[in-house]
Amino acid sequence: MSQFEFKTTGSAVSSYIKNENQGVGLESKISLLKNDLEQVAQLPKLGVSIRRIGDVKLYPFTDFFKGFEKVDAVRSTFGGKTDEVLEDLKVEFFSFKYGYMAVSDVDGHLLISTHHLKNSEFRVLYLDIVHELVHVKQFMEGRKLFNPEFEYVDNPTEIEAYRHAVKEAKRIGMRDEEIIEYLKVEWIDEDSLNRLVTSVGLKVPQK
Repeated sequence: MSQFEFKTTGSAVSSYIKNENQGVGLESKISLLKNDLEQVAQLPKLGVSIRRIGDVKLYPFTDFFKGFEKVDAVRSTFGGKTDEVLEDLKVEFFSFKYGYMAVSDVDGHLLISTHHLKNSEFRVLYLDIVHELVHVKQFMEGRKLFNPEFEYVDNPTEIEAYRHAVKEAKRIGMRDEEIIEYLKVEWIDEDSLNRLVTSVGLKVPQK
């Protein structure tokens, strides 16, 4: 599934953190400092300080997710570079009950909710990884993962990743109704879900 993808809100938060913590340039840091100074000038003395730099802890993907380099659905994504990509890939865990998984649009590492990791069904986690690895490939190709011109279910990068995950869901024996249940997420309504169902090649269930 995609996008702090709460799949989307979470990713935006993480991207902000990465920008602030590791920086994309002196200009952005100066702009941030200028905004801080302007805001502080408008406030009474509060007697507090805020440290604005914090480390982001990244782990090797293969420490937690083993054997994915042998999965055909993953090898078809990265081809001959599969082993290298997964060995280099990093994962960041965040503690948020309603998050799922996402790919950072700053450096392409995976972002995963510890709640999701601990509590979700195994096949859901498996399909989410297959889905997110498509986003990793898209990032490597320089494609925009979060495009405000599209709604979530209409974003070409999402449709591509979901189609890949749906194909794998069918291969492992999931029925169409189970796959449609997998596609449901809290932030899309029924009409949006039906568009996504159609986009990935499934039939919208009749009421």
